[in-house]
Amino acid sequence: LVEKMADVSLKEAALIVGVVAACYWNSLFCGFVFDDVSAILDNKDLHPSTPLKNLFQNDFWGTPMSEERSHKSYRPLTVLTFRLNYLFSELNAVSYHFLNLVFHVVVCIVFLKVCKLFLDHRSSIVASLLFAVHPIHTEAVTGVVGRAELLSSIFFLAAFLSYTKSKGPDNTIVWTPIAVTVFLVAVATLCKEQGITVVGICCVYEVFIAQGYTLPTLLDTAVQILRGKGSIPFSMLQTLLKLIVLMFSTLLLVVVRVQVIQSQLPVFTRFDNPAAVSPSPARQLTFNYLLPVNAWLLLNPSELCCDWTMGTIPLVESLLDVRNIATLTFFCFLGALIVFSLRYPGDSSKTVLMALCLIVLPFIPASNLFFPVGFVVAERVLYVPSMGFCILVAHGWKKLSNKNVLRKVSWVCLAAVLFTHALKTLHRNWDWESEYTLFMSALKVNKNNAKLWNNVGHALENEKNFERALQFFIQATQVQPDDIGAHMNVGRTYKNLNKTKEAEESYLIAKSLMPQIIPGKKYAARVAPNHLNVYINLANLIRANESRLEEADQLYRQAISMRPDFKQAYISRGELLLRMNKPLKAKEAYLRALELDRTNADLWYNLAIVYIELKDPAEALKNFNRALELNPAHKLALFNSALLMQESGDARLRPEAKQRLLHYVKEEPEDANGYFNLGMLAMDDKKDMEAEAWMKKAIRLQPNFRSALFNLALLYSQTSKELMALPVLEDLLRYYPDHTKGLILKGDILMNQKKDIVGAKKCFEKILELDPNNVQGKHNLCVVYFEERDLIKAEKCLVETLALAPHEEYIQRHLNIVRSKIASLGAVEQSSLPSEGTAAAEEKKKSFHNLKEIKNEKKTTQSAVDNTKEHSKNKKITEKNTVDKETSKKSTKEIKDIEKKRVAALKRLEEIERILNGE
Repeated sequence: LVEKMADVSLKEAALIVGVVAACYWNSLFCGFVFDDVSAILDNKDLHPSTPLKNLFQNDFWGTPMSEERSHKSYRPLTVLTFRLNYLFSELNAVSYHFLNLVFHVVVCIVFLKVCKLFLDHRSSIVASLLFAVHPIHTEAVTGVVGRAELLSSIFFLAAFLSYTKSKGPDNTIVWTPIAVTVFLVAVATLCKEQGITVVGICCVYEVFIAQGYTLPTLLDTAVQILRGKGSIPFSMLQTLLKLIVLMFSTLLLVVVRVQVIQSQLPVFTRFDNPAAVSPSPARQLTFNYLLPVNAWLLLNPSELCCDWTMGTIPLVESLLDVRNIATLTFFCFLGALIVFSLRYPGDSSKTVLMALCLIVLPFIPASNLFFPVGFVVAERVLYVPSMGFCILVAHGWKKLSNKNVLRKVSWVCLAAVLFTHALKTLHRNWDWESEYTLFMSALKVNKNNAKLWNNVGHALENEKNFERALQFFIQATQVQPDDIGAHMNVGRTYKNLNKTKEAEESYLIAKSLMPQIIPGKKYAARVAPNHLNVYINLANLIRANESRLEEADQLYRQAISMRPDFKQAYISRGELLLRMNKPLKAKEAYLRALELDRTNADLWYNLAIVYIELKDPAEALKNFNRALELNPAHKLALFNSALLMQESGDARLRPEAKQRLLHYVKEEPEDANGYFNLGMLAMDDKKDMEAEAWMKKAIRLQPNFRSALFNLALLYSQTSKELMALPVLEDLLRYYPDHTKGLILKGDILMNQKKDIVGAKKCFEKILELDPNNVQGKHNLCVVYFEERDLIKAEKCLVETLALAPHEEYIQRHLNIVRSKIASLGAVEQSSLPSEGTAAAEEKKKSFHNLKEIKNEKKTTQSAVDNTKEHSKNKKITEKNTVDKETSKKSTKEIKDIEKKRVAALKRLEEIERILNGE
């Protein structure tokens, strides 16, 4: 490129850089909006962990080209530049916008070089400056996904410039520039599909510019040959040879491209491009009318819109439609220019011809004339065609400025056009600052596009402004009553507002708009795949009602029957089957989903949860590890695999469990659960000081963290710091007055350390208020009666306690001691019970024995009873949905023997709640 731009002076380049910077500096303050979300934020191909080969197997949006839902936009080199951005700045939008700005500068400078082939020096600069400031380019430059246009244009122009050097002295062929041209065409095509159209421009250049033929000349030669009155001139044979090489190379590229998309065109709906599914003559009339619409945007870019789909441009359904006059006028003007450029020799006609080629040929792939595309009008696809437009304007300006009468007027008009265009561009950039500003600016231009109303609603929804979002979604349904996505949005927003009845009604309306199943016909060919989410959303809503779980499952199965490769349906059904206590069927659903996508870390995570349900921790751990291989930062896999390792009791796994929890707290520094479980690991390893530090950090983040408070108090009591445990227990019981184990521990410390019999008695009496059959609480209250010297009451209390736990030997032993003391009456109080150890001391020993069992038990979610370690966060994100998973482990044998009823309440809980974002 440097060699090709050698005759562009430094001053000219500096002028272009300055003008572009003045017009686009504010684009650096814009975020990721509209299509940027799918191409950048949601595209896993940008992540360094994704193999580079995936860039050449997936489309522009990160979807495998083999999948039916793929848009078939194959632009791996553009995605590679996004990946480089991500490598240096991750998701910092400034770097992405800055690189777009740099690429636009490069395009402008290379375009200046091209202009100098057909225009004089001054007109070339005018064309280049007009191209630099034209407002139609804001979508391509300020919208990050527009980089495909920018990169493709660089190699597009470079390929053309290379081809212009293929003519040697005496009209000989220089093959090196042709080879370079073919290579650059391939690169341009890998940036965006329209890059291949430069081959057509090269062919026109070769015939009409390099060889100097005109259409009459070619016709005369052809007639002479056909009549047998002459042979093909040698120069023409050389030209044919060059054209054959170019066309063969192009054909090869087309074949490769068709292979890449696996001979499938992308699936678009009537909402994306209504004319594409309209009958004749509406389809032809509308597509032809779109040509003057695009031309008008180049001439008068005053009303720009980011989205021209759906009802933006009403169909032209009749020959009597007045808009057909615009179509006729456009074709007349275009035809006149074509005749002028092909019929007459001279520099002016050559300039017009090349300008027309730049306008027409690159626009053909987006014209809908040969195959339907997913839009009606798209401003970014006018990036290359605007080059030809700028050349035409500059050429016309040169003609006017050469006339003395119009010279001053032409300069004034030029200055006004450049200034107003630059201002418009600068102002238009601010529209791309956020999704809300972008779509609101679009609604000012067009209020008949339901997609715009939906998108403003999405922007407000992202800001949790559900009430306002609902207004825009409802307006979308009024503008386009048959828009399935709009009704889904209304339903989802009602759900967010906890209006489940209205949400279900909206989902049912959306479901009624879905086409009926036709046996043997692919469903996706008739509807957007994401519209199938209506079944997922509706099922997720109704499964909140336990009596409608089967109905929800039927909806999932219906979605799968419509589209057997609908991965999300298998995922959602697997979650429901877990809730229905059908883990084997859930396993089948997840395995089917993994057949469709083995690179989805969330799926491996969900399968691990199934194996936990199936009581196969080894297999569960394997699946957690698989999820972490695919996504080393998978937070839930890190957290829950660490818990599984901890619960295994295998001391060899503890170091790895600790590393995973440390990684987790690095990813989620504000989640107290991570620090709590690090504390529990430290307790397992007898690292009391480390355990204390982790517990305190967890409590600082979440002052009412039930498990952390209790286990910190327990840690203090186990390390002879009972008095330090008391304030922690006070906090625990302030938040949870009915915490039985906390009351037992507090009562024990008050009685044995503080000698506060009254305070201890209150604790044990509170326990019996909550649970009259609590053996530990009742036994400890008996000990209090003994300490109060009320032996009769102590005896009665122990008899009642023994009735609750007849097999507990220590209760019988203490009862015998009390009865012996009553019998001896006059004996010294310390003579009997202390021989066994006082009742209080014995109770403390037994109480601690039971409490310490907590250390050997774990839970994955917080429950009302702290017989176990607790882990309250166990949430799962699948695609755009949230799955909450709660489990608990059985308590140990000792606690089961003492508190059978309490342990019975610790059965494994299952609560799987998923929130699906539709569109």
